[in-house]
Amino acid sequence: MITKVLEVDNRTAAVHFILLGFPTRPAFQMLLFLVFLAAYLLTLLENVLIILAIRSDGKLHKPMYFFLSNLSFLEMWYVTVISPKMLVDFLSHDKTISFNGCMTQLYFFVTFVCTEYILLAVMAFDRHVAICNPLRYSVIMTNQLCGTLAGGCWLCGLVTAMIKMVFIARLYYCGTPHINHYFCDISPLLNVCCEDSSQAELVDFFLALMVIAVPLCVVVASYASILSTILRIPSAQGRQKAFSTCASHLTVVILFYSTTLFTYARPKLMYAYDSNKAVSVLYTVIVPLLNPIIYCLRNREVKAALKKTILCKRSGPMEDMALSN
Repeated sequence: MITKVLEVDNRTAAVHFILLGFPTRPAFQMLLFLVFLAAYLLTLLENVLIILAIRSDGKLHKPMYFFLSNLSFLEMWYVTVISPKMLVDFLSHDKTISFNGCMTQLYFFVTFVCTEYILLAVMAFDRHVAICNPLRYSVIMTNQLCGTLAGGCWLCGLVTAMIKMVFIARLYYCGTPHINHYFCDISPLLNVCCEDSSQAELVDFFLALMVIAVPLCVVVASYASILSTILRIPSAQGRQKAFSTCASHLTVVILFYSTTLFTYARPKLMYAYDSNKAVSVLYTVIVPLLNPIIYCLRNREVKAALKKTILCKRSGPMEDMALSN
């Protein structure tokens, strides 16, 4: 395949990248395609059902579920940025992606990752107020504050991604770079550039430190306060009820942070290991697939609302048929 090139300052710059993905036999490629397609469609279905359940059930019109619907909406786009291209590459011999396509994918992926870090911290703060200040919860967590916090999460994600892109997109990539990954991520791009990327690495490390460390401190502080409050509750039943309201969120936080923390703390170093691809599958495919299940299994209100939503969807066509007869 002949790749077009551009002349930049008398140097030849590539306008295409080749994503190596998962180099295996064709039969196994088809198996991977089916597995990842099922995971992608199931993730979309789960999150759509959660959003519909929260919107249709008045009991779930609370700050906790407002943030959960934001998380579900985010994760639908989070997987959509990566999965369609990955699925196409399983069936195609041409695994190229244009420079603009790669940078667009990277921009939105970084946006959603950064937004999720901050959103999970906001959800931890919400649980802190609900458990540690229950009598003032409705006064503190107003609709205006919830909307501002959610909007702030998205704005911080967009701005952080934009700053990173300014430094990464202007790097010089020569020839036809072969990226040993299944999507355009920061670490692969830093490793295939043909010039000193130390400035971009420094900016990326600083922003990653801010976006990961600050929300993580909020999460840790919130749950330390929550744990202290729960331990002061005299009855075992009361302690169990209080903990159950934040158990699902804590599980999601542990899954997301544990799979992304060491990858993005030192991006260029992590790319040296093939295990980086396996770890990426965890937080780009497995964790978004598990998150809605965790919230459904651990939360009775969400589970009841989902049952009601699914039953309504099923009974609707049957009622229409009965009326037409």
